[in-house]
Amino acid sequence: MAFPVALFPSALLSDVTYVKTAQIQWTNFSAWLITGALLLGGFALLWSAIATWAARERVERRHNGVVTVLLALAWIAGLFNAFQHSHDGWASVGTMGVVLSVLSTILALAAGWVGHSQGRVLAVEAGR
Repeated sequence: MAFPVALFPSALLSDVTYVKTAQIQWTNFSAWLITGALLLGGFALLWSAIATWAARERVERRHNGVVTVLLALAWIAGLFNAFQHSHDGWASVGTMGVVLSVLSTILALAAGWVGHSQGRVLAVEAGR
């Protein structure tokens, strides 16, 4: 989970830097960060789906399911963002690239938040 939570916001920051400076290398940085988030986030998504399927308690399954859905949405937004960043020059980032970066960042951070708070929620709901 750490990679999409770190790499999607980093891609957003490099997109914003590109918009401010127009230095083309920032689009390359964004593309690399998005690719890393997709590759390593795919493993997090797979593991989350397995954890959802293997959960024994209904409450645990629900929380794992929320994390899985958020990660899947972040991954899909990131995939469209990777396609957007494969264009040349200004067309690679532009408004759509920044919007997709914001969307994938928000979804990845939400998945990280829900995933991290899951242990505390399960403990409270189980009365431990």
